[in-house]
Amino acid sequence: MGITMVLSLLSGVALFLFGMSLMGDGLKRVAGNKLELTLYRLTNTPLKGVLLGMVVTAIIQSSSATTVMVVGFVNSGMMKVSQAIGIIMGANIGTSITGWVLCLSYVEGSAGIAQLLSTATISSVVAIVGIIFKTFVKKESYKSLGEIMLGFSILMLGMQTMSGAVSPLKESERFIRALTMFSNPAAGIVAGILLTAVLQSASASVGILQALSATGAIHFATALPITMGIGVGASCPVILSSIGTNKNGKRTALVYLLIDSFGMVVWSILFYSVNAFVDFPFMDTVMGPVQIAMLNTVFRSINISLLLPLIKWIEKFVFWAVRDEIEEEDKDKEERADFELLEERFLAYPAIAISQSHRAMNGMARKARKNILRAFALMDSYTKEKYQKIQEKEILIDTYEDRLGTYLMQLTGKEMNAAQNKEMSKFLHTIGDFERLGDHAVNISEAAEELYEKKLSFSEEAQYELNVLEKAVQEILDLTVNAFCENDLETSVKVEPLRELISVMCDELKLRHIARLKDGDCKLKQSFVFNDLLNNLERIAAHCSNVAVAMIELEAEEFDTHEYLRSVKGLKNANYSRQLEIYENKYDIKRNKKSKKKAVAR
Repeated sequence: MGITMVLSLLSGVALFLFGMSLMGDGLKRVAGNKLELTLYRLTNTPLKGVLLGMVVTAIIQSSSATTVMVVGFVNSGMMKVSQAIGIIMGANIGTSITGWVLCLSYVEGSAGIAQLLSTATISSVVAIVGIIFKTFVKKESYKSLGEIMLGFSILMLGMQTMSGAVSPLKESERFIRALTMFSNPAAGIVAGILLTAVLQSASASVGILQALSATGAIHFATALPITMGIGVGASCPVILSSIGTNKNGKRTALVYLLIDSFGMVVWSILFYSVNAFVDFPFMDTVMGPVQIAMLNTVFRSINISLLLPLIKWIEKFVFWAVRDEIEEEDKDKEERADFELLEERFLAYPAIAISQSHRAMNGMARKARKNILRAFALMDSYTKEKYQKIQEKEILIDTYEDRLGTYLMQLTGKEMNAAQNKEMSKFLHTIGDFERLGDHAVNISEAAEELYEKKLSFSEEAQYELNVLEKAVQEILDLTVNAFCENDLETSVKVEPLRELISVMCDELKLRHIARLKDGDCKLKQSFVFNDLLNNLERIAAHCSNVAVAMIELEAEEFDTHEYLRSVKGLKNANYSRQLEIYENKYDIKRNKKSKKKAVAR
């Protein structure tokens, strides 16, 4: 092979890989990233998993990409290893579809209808339509369709380039002799593994094999071991992707390697052992592109058919191979699991990445609320251990903000639809408010510590007022966190009226405390702590309001936050006024205090 021939072959491979990537990306956009979501939602049976794996891989055009995505699912806890096995099996079959698509590049014709149906004609027409859609049509779905067409044309061009590059070799006796060495099973398998490991694409390796087969120099004896090696070589990017994952992620990557290794080892032993005695007559059969595609599909389909009943055994084996270590009890295991949701592998699939971000945000919101409740409890019963717990959880909440912020910023560079951009905006608007809730929990815990260390206490009246206010703050926290986690707008509109009442209550309690100071019922030392607590409780309510308003605003494009706030504060529409009245009755300090006094008198 001369340098020109090598460069031409490599350029064909480059065009092939680019075309396949472009076509796959376009197909994913047309599907609106629903394929990836479906992948982990509809895998409750092995057969469903296999079918889904086949479909998704046929569209994505890469079994490795499908498996890498599945590794991310399992690593984040979204999918069990048993579910992943079926999908990986289906991906193994689905990747063979590309070989049949490539067969179209060998359609030839010289005149009449045959010429119209030739590869050159079809590719040209598809490319022209594709560039028109991509360049001149504004609708995003048509642009994606144009991208699919362009990808298909480039893929066909790459295949033709590879075929043209190697076509002179059919006259080369040296080349034909060199290929005969791959008839040796071991040499052929190694060649298939190395080729696919370098290209990181089983489809590209099959494409090269099809191009070589067009010379008439590829026989069944050569094609079979190379095909077996291609499957094993495709596991290299999957194995690399599992580095840094948890044990289940590693187990999933091992499943991919195990499935293809099974086909290589078992069929090598069985087929070549029988051939040694029988001497199959078809070993010298000349293989063309169609025969290569058929061999690849049949080999993979038979392999998966044999393994499908053994899913439970495969699961047991990978759990035995990658064993759980006996570790000390991890008190923060649940919290760290939320960070595992933020898989970098999912950044290529915005629908999944956003769904994962929402789950992590929910974890952050719930932990911020819980930490505030811990701080409230600390006011009643102070211990150093409880105080330290609050500080530790505050560090965790800060870590949430850092991890989520970084992940979301990485995601902003990806192409997303309008709904996904809206979700992103909501997360970016609210993440700071949830982090600030954690800060106020720390502030309240420090106030509790000061009261404990200085042996200070509030008057009965002041303590009673704080208790009522704390209950109101607890309710606004519950409303906000539940509304956010469930994306419940009906609940979110109940937040602002309660925030307004809490603000009024804080102002009222400050005035009451000043009056107690004048009367000598309270001392100046407690006053500073009391005012600090009121300020923190009011700020907690304000951050809750920010979250609720952001949800409402982003849900309706025409919604104006400031206009909403003006309406609810100034105009007091009927719903708002009714909800405010409910809260006023519920947290009426004067009435409740009177009821308390009557109960004592009785």
